[in-house]
Amino acid sequence: MALALVVPLAATGCSTADAAPTTTVVTDALAARPGADHGHERLFPDLGNGGYEARTYAVHFDYRPGTSRMPARTVVNARATQSLSRLSLDSAAQEVTAVTVDGRPAAFRVDARHEKLYVTPEHPLPTGSLFRVDVRYTADRAKNPTSPAYHLPDGVKWPFKSWVATKDGFAFMGQPDRAHLFFPSNDVPDDKARVSFDVTVPRGTVAVANGDLVRHRRLPDSRDEFTYLTREDIPTDVTQVAVGDLRPIDQRGPHGLPVRNWVPAGMYAGLAPAARRTAGQISWLEKTLGLRYPFERYGVLAVDSDYGGVALETATLSTFSARGLGLPAEQGTPTMVHELTHQFFGDAVSVRTWDDMWLSEGHANYYQLLYAASHGGDRLDAAMHDEYQVDADQRTSAGPPGRLKQPTSVLFDTDVPGALMLYGLRQKVGDTTFHQIERTFFDTYEGRSADTQDYIDVANRVSGRDLTSYIRSWIYGRATPPMPGHQDWKPGKPS
Repeated sequence: MALALVVPLAATGCSTADAAPTTTVVTDALAARPGADHGHERLFPDLGNGGYEARTYAVHFDYRPGTSRMPARTVVNARATQSLSRLSLDSAAQEVTAVTVDGRPAAFRVDARHEKLYVTPEHPLPTGSLFRVDVRYTADRAKNPTSPAYHLPDGVKWPFKSWVATKDGFAFMGQPDRAHLFFPSNDVPDDKARVSFDVTVPRGTVAVANGDLVRHRRLPDSRDEFTYLTREDIPTDVTQVAVGDLRPIDQRGPHGLPVRNWVPAGMYAGLAPAARRTAGQISWLEKTLGLRYPFERYGVLAVDSDYGGVALETATLSTFSARGLGLPAEQGTPTMVHELTHQFFGDAVSVRTWDDMWLSEGHANYYQLLYAASHGGDRLDAAMHDEYQVDADQRTSAGPPGRLKQPTSVLFDTDVPGALMLYGLRQKVGDTTFHQIERTFFDTYEGRSADTQDYIDVANRVSGRDLTSYIRSWIYGRATPPMPGHQDWKPGKPS
């Protein structure tokens, strides 16, 4: 078993030349306090951690068939934003055996109820210092606890599993708050980081993950090691590792973009035609948005599972069930464009909090419907009218997209109102200004996170108009607003 990480991701600690004066260090140590063990998530109040910013995650899994348990290791490189006497990581269902901070043993405590790993370094970590937390643990893919934020009634089970089992391996489904089931992390979308995955598997089995394959090494005992690295920061919820008998389908996208799709080897003939549509979809979306694809590569991954009946915008490698990817083109292709759009809005520009999820899902839904309309589907006006009829019922049951009643609605009740707001905005300001707003918003926040007010500020600045009340009515209003340009549209009656 090779636990050594082969890709150095960041320096750890400060050099002598960068060290603060002794008096400052002493004062900082005296001021040290525990970092917050929560973020600023209204819907997921226990999620997130304070006192530091994650820079990189280096994750190792040792996969062996016949057992759900995997020896694992995660190394977190971070920067302290306060003097830390203690820090915490989001961590669920992991059997932690050892923790070090900057190479020295650290005391740790697991709080299973709140899904936290508390780490106390030997010495306080000064403000501004770079530090490394190394966690050794066992990940058990048989353990799929539901988010503690969901508060499901007795006897009701969440229908999605985060460790997705396939007949010859597994895959991740970490959105919205389950990535810390896979590896300890600051599992909030606004603390993005570069990620590497180092996975050892039996020879003949393939491991795929976000980013570039930077190393494939043959190990003793008929095992292989695959190491992947993202070149850009990504949110934790869109990380992906999949293991199985997978076969690549390589393409070239616009401006030479590497496109590598992965499908189960036994389903290659049936899924290859769908996978090969990927490069053309990238070209269409780049032209439509007036933006270049934001990551180093792209592709789609089909897993031999129902994948909960959904697809997920895992960064650089969107994930589908094999059945979903294999749908007829008129059904499956718009969904592929939906996940591709998320690479721009959701991954490259992540949401600040889960109350801003409409920025991700609304854009994906809007451009999915626009693609369908331009490729023989329903006209955009007709499709949006159908969405308009749905909105009132959705607001009544789930709440407005920016103030959902329950966290269980994050993935399913923000796409319709978000798309309608964008459609109405285009009607209100015209095509040219709308596209300028979209490009400016993306260019401003690429590589960062954004919230609703950020979008409002960009829209106001670019248009030269005050669009605040219009946008807020769609995102926070209890009732479906009137649709600009379609005064005859009436909201559907709530059921």
